[in-house]
Amino acid sequence: MPKVHLSLNVSDLNRSLAFYQAFLGVPPHKQRPGYANFDVVEPPLKLALNEHPVASGDGRLSHLGIVMETPAQVLAAKERLQAAGLATFDETDTTCCYARQDKVWAHDPDGNAWEVYVITDDLEDDHDHDHAGNPLDAAEPLVSVALSVPLARPAAAPLCCGEGSG
Repeated sequence: MPKVHLSLNVSDLNRSLAFYQAFLGVPPHKQRPGYANFDVVEPPLKLALNEHPVASGDGRLSHLGIVMETPAQVLAAKERLQAAGLATFDETDTTCCYARQDKVWAHDPDGNAWEVYVITDDLEDDHDHDHAGNPLDAAEPLVSVALSVPLARPAAAPLCCGEGSG
């Protein structure tokens, strides 16, 4: 069953882990320096926490998404989005959030990034790389950011509600 995915920027990962573990009633599914996620069965939710300093008032939302079960479901979602005239951004066989993934991105009219993705390898045994698959450098503290999030809606994105169409 598909799950809703939320990715939050948090200023203190340890405090956030304690809160969300108590709030959701389950331990984190994955925890790495600067990053953790919860894979909740009921309600179906994939919640990611990215330790990232955010100025007060700038918000904590990183991006939203839907976790699919198969690459075919991601492809079907991509085709549906494109058929609806939405601009999309593809990432296939990418490492993000300490997992191998296939995904497609779209931005809503306010610029919120949505991903539809499938995890092809959870990389549970990999503790030697960062969230993007780069080797860890022990000399630098790791602050994780979901770097694969496209920063802006593509310029070719369609206008909302038919604006600008004669």
